[in-house]
Amino acid sequence: MNIWPLRGLLTPVPATRYPATQETATGVTPGRPRAASAEAVLVCPTGALLSEAGHVNIDLARCVHCFRCTRQAAAPAAWESDYEWARPRGQRGALPAAFRRSIHVRVLDAGDCSACLAELLQLESPAYSVHRLGIYITPTPRDADVLLVVGPVTNAMRAPLEQAYAAMPTPKRVIAAGACAASGGLFGPSFASNGGAAGAVPIDLVVPGCPPPPLAILHGLLVVMGRAAPAEAPA
Repeated sequence: MNIWPLRGLLTPVPATRYPATQETATGVTPGRPRAASAEAVLVCPTGALLSEAGHVNIDLARCVHCFRCTRQAAAPAAWESDYEWARPRGQRGALPAAFRRSIHVRVLDAGDCSACLAELLQLESPAYSVHRLGIYITPTPRDADVLLVVGPVTNAMRAPLEQAYAAMPTPKRVIAAGACAASGGLFGPSFASNGGAAGAVPIDLVVPGCPPPPLAILHGLLVVMGRAAPAEAPA
């Protein structure tokens, strides 16, 4: 008798308990720079580190986790292995209290390289199971409370993005997930792309990362639902 199917049914799938408890499993996040030196600015290829008035500011929306600031700089940047990165942008804040327990999310690929989409797909897997939190992906913007945008917004996708946003009922919120949607990333602005979603639709929340890990995206969804606090600014 072949026992492998039975063993598969009886073996539980390791699942995260976040947000009830913090996830500490290895590999759930690439981490982010927390503080950086002037030497680290010189090796940053994306402009995520900027030196102003003797202080180095960190723009996480441009960070692509290349680790140059920690491995190639004369004074390595401090690195933090967390994943609660979502920060608000704009004045609308979280959705009203009626949405704290359930939202529908329309994911819009605006020229993504497939990295952010690959991380997003993990949210519906047993390991993360966002349905347990009342978060559901919908194929139509007419049923969506949240528009989650990935990609730098190519010229061909600007009009579909605007149309999807216009079709959503109010109240509605927009999340820019990933460096490309947040700032254009390595692809824009250019002759072919918009340089992020903000030029086409109002952005309420940014989840940085290239790509952001599933837990970072999940944190952003919880923030927009009003169930989690946004991230603090880097030092």
